Amino acid sequence: MSLALARKYRPRNFATVAVQNHVANTLKGAIARGRVAHGYLLCGPRGTGKTTLARVLAMALNCERRGDPALAGEPCGQCGSCQKIWSGSASLDVVEIDAASNRGVDDARDLRERAMYAPSGEDRYKVYIVDEAHMLTREAWNALLKVLEEPPPRVVFVFATTEPQKIAQAAAPVLSRLQRFDLKRIGPSEIRERLAAVLSEEEVTFEPEALGMIARAADGGLRDALSLTDQVLSIGASAEVTADRVREALGLVPDEEFLALLDLVADRRAADVFPAVQRLADNGVDFVLVLAGLGDLLRAQLALALGGELPELSERLRAALSERKGRVAGGDLLRMLHALLELEPMYRRSGQPQLLLETLLVRFALMDRTIELEEVLKGFGGGGHDDPPPRRVAHEPRVASAHALPPSPPPAVAAASSAHAIPAPPMPQVAIPQVAIPGTATQQVAEAAAAAQLAPPRAAPAEAPGAPPSVEQVQKRWNRVVEAIQSRGRGMLAQAVQRMQPVSVDGNGVLTVAYEVTDDTFAQAVDGARHDVVQAMQEVLRGVTGLRVQAAGAAASAQGAAGTSARPTKRLTAHDVQKQRTSHLAAKDPLLEAAVQALDLELMD
Repeated sequence: MSLALARKYRPRNFATVAVQNHVANTLKGAIARGRVAHGYLLCGPRGTGKTTLARVLAMALNCERRGDPALAGEPCGQCGSCQKIWSGSASLDVVEIDAASNRGVDDARDLRERAMYAPSGEDRYKVYIVDEAHMLTREAWNALLKVLEEPPPRVVFVFATTEPQKIAQAAAPVLSRLQRFDLKRIGPSEIRERLAAVLSEEEVTFEPEALGMIARAADGGLRDALSLTDQVLSIGASAEVTADRVREALGLVPDEEFLALLDLVADRRAADVFPAVQRLADNGVDFVLVLAGLGDLLRAQLALALGGELPELSERLRAALSERKGRVAGGDLLRMLHALLELEPMYRRSGQPQLLLETLLVRFALMDRTIELEEVLKGFGGGGHDDPPPRRVAHEPRVASAHALPPSPPPAVAAASSAHAIPAPPMPQVAIPQVAIPGTATQQVAEAAAAAQLAPPRAAPAEAPGAPPSVEQVQKRWNRVVEAIQSRGRGMLAQAVQRMQPVSVDGNGVLTVAYEVTDDTFAQAVDGARHDVVQAMQEVLRGVTGLRVQAAGAAASAQGAAGTSARPTKRLTAHDVQKQRTSHLAAKDPLLEAAVQALDLELMD
């Protein structure tokens, strides 16, 4: 029975180890100059040559021709010692241990005791290769710590791991006793070259596109690429590697399916998404592979849209994407990739991957029905009447968002009697509902903004001197009262006042505020600083002479008994608070006010 390709073509010396020249040259030079360390740590992804380099190191240290100037630190690969080590046969001087099944402290103590025995010859080395070293327990590392610090003569430890961070967490002192080498991932071009050389040696015909597909599926591991090639060669009677056989053996999705999905998105055919995804489901494809392949295709299309090229693309796929260049804007492709990356963690945990893929593709297909906030702000800044680009405009009637705040008229600006200036808060972040917007929305907003900028500032309504304000006026200016208290350095009191709800003003100018039972602590703070609160109110509101603090139920009863026209108290909700903040901020900025009224903007923070 013939050997698997991954075993048959395993490198026999440092020169044939693919890509890892920075490690191979260092180890070869250490052997040639007699500067071999007592411990090495080889880190890197699977299938990149960690165990192979460890075996080649053991072969070179115990080669019968070691010291030959012609070899320069390389093993000969032909002597009996090299043959034994390369084939993995039993050897007195080379011991391979799988730490996944020998991870306990007793196994580490046994290894430590065996290391005390001298090699079988005066010119030989005892080499211990510990694979999957991150599986060793903390106690096992502690048992090995002393022998790694002061090893016996001519004893070398080689640890191989894919997760060096676990060793750093479990046994950080060990890392300072070892020389660490980080192996690189093997790129698709190097894998294709290696596969082409192997298949030519095996006299197997192949298609370059098929080798590219295997290289991408191997994900940086040459051993995995050779194993996948063996898998492909097992299909069919003839020994050949074709693209169709690779798809059949590896369960890959054809490129035509991804191009069809891209056409659906480019043509904005959202209704056709569901039958297309159902066809993939009927063919039994793995939706995780579909998501990964779709991401690769969008990445390639974005690179082409920006004027770049991806060398790992097949000629057929590159030609197909070149024909579709310009059908989807680069900004939309970037947003699609961002949405796909956000979905990926959820996708791997979801029990409904098909539904997630369908909603993602529908979102891509309807991306022309949204408008970016930057475009709205550009319209504000220019003051012109130009509509946004056609691809950003939808043709369906606009639907108001269920979460958008209703536009509120800005409150009148009262004259301040205090010397304390109230700083204007920064413009909040706003979210535009992702619904269809008519083509004239931006024009209406721009006109409203321009009118707001040109209009003279609104003057405060005339009030009779000393006349008490209405409760509606108090409610509109309540945020100004809070800011006046905040400007005096009374932050905690300002927060307490903000929790109060004005409910009535009597004929003498005494304001009654209500609080919920759960806000009793805030009510006590306001009642204790009644004088300071009244002073702040008088700076903003004329005619206020006093303050009365009552629970919500008592305030409602007092209001009914007095027969005032104030509205009954109600429990404040987050929506009410956001509404008040939006009204207050819109009154200070005409641009923001125009945007709120025209687009139903929602205050986020």
